[in-house]
Amino acid sequence: MFENLTERLSLTLKNISGRGRLTEDNIKETLREVRMALLEADVALPVVRDFVNRVKERAVGTEVSKSLSPGQAFIKIVNAELVSVMGEANEELNLATTPPAVILMAGLQGAGKTTSVAKLAKHLKERHKKKVLVVSADVYRPAAIKQLETLAADLNIECFPSNIEQQPVEIGRNALDYGRKQFFDVLIVDTAGRLHVDDAMMDEIQQLHQAISPIETLFVVDAMTGQDAANTAKAFNDALPLTGVILTKADGDARGGAALSVRHITGKPIKFIGMGEKIEALEPFHPDRIASRILGMGDVLSLIDQMERTVDKDKAAEMAQKLKKGKGFDLEDFRDQLVQMRSMGGMMSLMDKLPGMSQLPDNVKEQVNDKMSTRMEAIISSMTPKERRHPDLIKGSRKRRIALGSGTEVQEVNKLLKQFTQMQKMMKKMSGKGGIRKMMGQMKGMMGPGGMGGMGGGGRPF
Repeated sequence: MFENLTERLSLTLKNISGRGRLTEDNIKETLREVRMALLEADVALPVVRDFVNRVKERAVGTEVSKSLSPGQAFIKIVNAELVSVMGEANEELNLATTPPAVILMAGLQGAGKTTSVAKLAKHLKERHKKKVLVVSADVYRPAAIKQLETLAADLNIECFPSNIEQQPVEIGRNALDYGRKQFFDVLIVDTAGRLHVDDAMMDEIQQLHQAISPIETLFVVDAMTGQDAANTAKAFNDALPLTGVILTKADGDARGGAALSVRHITGKPIKFIGMGEKIEALEPFHPDRIASRILGMGDVLSLIDQMERTVDKDKAAEMAQKLKKGKGFDLEDFRDQLVQMRSMGGMMSLMDKLPGMSQLPDNVKEQVNDKMSTRMEAIISSMTPKERRHPDLIKGSRKRRIALGSGTEVQEVNKLLKQFTQMQKMMKKMSGKGGIRKMMGQMKGMMGPGGMGGMGGGGRPF
């Protein structure tokens, strides 16, 4: 996410110079570049104009402290304005009402409303311990009703039955009545979308809104529609008393224009951001963390939150105990690490949150992809339990059998074993005195000219 904007701003901000002060002359060119970077990111023109003016106003005449260079001081100002334009802080859902608290989801067809209903239900159930009921009032697409039923069943969340013969208002009222009688904490209502904003859709959703009086009315919008996302949000905001926005498909949006435009144009906070198709890929929207990502400084806080939620603590403790006893790190453990990484959104999702990743050379970025870890997992799964425990057994004929079983080449099996050997050494260092420090040094070495994991082959994976 934001790759283009991050790259452009990083180059721009690196070039700024000054003599202890930021003046109109020495920031003129940089501001022009910032303006171009934002326009290329498909940020709405009024937002760009206001943003650049505010940065200029704050920067001109700013005394630079001895601990900061003019460039650093300017970046600090840009960072503060990015946070400001996106909403200062994360605004949580307001569920302070007589249960069930009703959340109405609105938006165009294809924006990801139904999936977002399921993601939000999972978020409320797991992180806030709420009893959640979901219902589909999309009577124009039987597939949408079926999709929500399937997603809810997978998450062990109750879905109130509805069908295309009913009216949306009737469905909403019945679901609300059931939710009250069964003591649900939250009711999330999915609504019909159209390919574009039209009067019939707006009339219908206004009637539904009036019938069920939601405490939260969330507009779901596809980040990849860029500036159009902000314009559509405005149209919905004029028709409905929106309380917030869910920005979906942000992982596929290299530009980031929607995230920077929606709040400014609607005045409504972005409450959640969807970072992938997986059902757990919904994060609370933290403007300060997103600003940090845009400027290539990573998002370590979100990474820590993610690890807290997804890392299997029992397995981690088991691994630590195993290493302590000197039993070593085998391929079974290596596969567990790959599975854990996948449950956290994959390698690219993790790297997106690490500081300085935008500065990595392209050949290194190319190597670190999620297909690579999936293939590695397949190779390890094609080994026998004995081979996983004793990798030294894996010679010529075994390598050929493993390659055949995993649909890969012998060369790829060799590369995996080479990477595993490096990982094994790293784990051995971790288990000794000063382990973490030694491991960090090892990792730094792995990021050198040889590429990630010391993989050969012209710096490319498999």
